[in-house]
Amino acid sequence: MNIPKGIYFPLSIAIVAILASISFKIFDRLTFEELSSPIISRIIHSNIHRGHHRHHRDDKKQSICDNFSPNFPTIDPTTTSILCVDHNGCCNFTTVQAAVDSVGNFSATRSLIWINSGIYFEKVIIPKTKPNITFQGQGYTSTAIVYNDNANSSRGTFYSGSVQVFSTNFIAKNISFMNVAPIPGPGAVGAQAVAIRIGGDQAAFWGCGFFGAQDTLHDDRGRHYFKECYIQGSIDFVFGNGKSLYENCELISMASPGSRSINGAVTAHGRASKEEDSGFAFVNCNVGGSGRIWLGRAWRPFSTVVFANTFMTDIISPDGWNDLNDPSRDQTIFYGEYNCSGAGSNMSQRAPYVQKLNDTQALPFLSSSFIDADQWLQSFSN
Repeated sequence: MNIPKGIYFPLSIAIVAILASISFKIFDRLTFEELSSPIISRIIHSNIHRGHHRHHRDDKKQSICDNFSPNFPTIDPTTTSILCVDHNGCCNFTTVQAAVDSVGNFSATRSLIWINSGIYFEKVIIPKTKPNITFQGQGYTSTAIVYNDNANSSRGTFYSGSVQVFSTNFIAKNISFMNVAPIPGPGAVGAQAVAIRIGGDQAAFWGCGFFGAQDTLHDDRGRHYFKECYIQGSIDFVFGNGKSLYENCELISMASPGSRSINGAVTAHGRASKEEDSGFAFVNCNVGGSGRIWLGRAWRPFSTVVFANTFMTDIISPDGWNDLNDPSRDQTIFYGEYNCSGAGSNMSQRAPYVQKLNDTQALPFLSSSFIDADQWLQSFSN
């Protein structure tokens, strides 16, 4: 989704720091702006997949795998199987996609894909035929799946995602999803670059990171749960038509600092009709970063978003929200705020269609019942 005027959004050094502990020495010498270059990305790719280190035939030689000791979680082997991914070749697979491809179609048991620390520069697609998959990383500052497609280089925004999930019952824990496509310049067209697209029902994310500039997290469709995640972007960096609950998440704007004009938005929800059952609920979250942004833009006429018990810094524009310059949407969108705090939560100058919710109005959005969690959401330990 393009904001009305072209704006340049530099990637902050905060993104660079997020993977400082990763072992790739070439990565340590690069900024994320350099990583955005397609040429540099190919260099990163070749270093990741060049010469997978396995045990040497000569036992006297030291191998990187000699001290490999994966911290696999305890599982019930009757209901779950573990697949191991390590870029050095110490596991069954060296790429995440290869592990996904090995999972049987329509398996009723869970496939837990344990992914070792590192940068996995690849595009990962989980088709509808592969339900019940878990990605288990080693921390969102240590494990990342990274790619650099954008709307121009793929079949449009929806297919630019570094990771694309079309299956049901997907789980991700302690891993980051990144899109490092070139940063949009002034007037850029087709620069939308998705880190992950979630197009399957009943997906859950615990302790994950989502990094990009424009259209970072495509919360496409279905019921989804996000707990203690870090989401970073600039324009519409959480967008889609999902019905999702975000709890205790950090929402960090990368919009250009120092500008008095609006130059970004957290959300762009895509509910198109009254009959659709979708919406975003942000509960006990923090909104901060740089620039001057809206909490949401009405991508479609029945856009539905609520922020509750959330701390907002002064990057939030006083009007708070935007109807995409279409006053007819003011009668159908549902934008609500409840018990929020911080300099950006002052509602005295909010757009007239924004609702200050009372306890009764807010209640349906405050708990996991919003996404029918009792029917499907597993605990973190499962």
